[in-house]
Amino acid sequence: MKTLLSVKTDPVVKEQAKKLADELGLTLSALVTAQLKQAIRAQSVFFTATNCNFSPHLEKILAKVERDIQTGKNLSPAITNTKELNEYFNVL
Repeated sequence: MKTLLSVKTDPVVKEQAKKLADELGLTLSALVTAQLKQAIRAQSVFFTATNCNFSPHLEKILAKVERDIQTGKNLSPAITNTKELNEYFNVL
């Protein structure tokens, strides 16, 4: 048995979602159902942040992090098991 899910959204969003579903060979209903099932399986929801407007404070922090990454500073080693994790924390 199926149930009806009613969602309010912007008409432009609906049309873009319908276009995407069509390109994937799906109905909009099938696309929404697949996304809901994925969220349930993963117990999380994934969003891609595009065109984000970060605060000046966060921009400053991110710039420092990017510099650290480029120069190899303030990075922890790759840790693949609990033994390595324990050894890493014991050194700190």
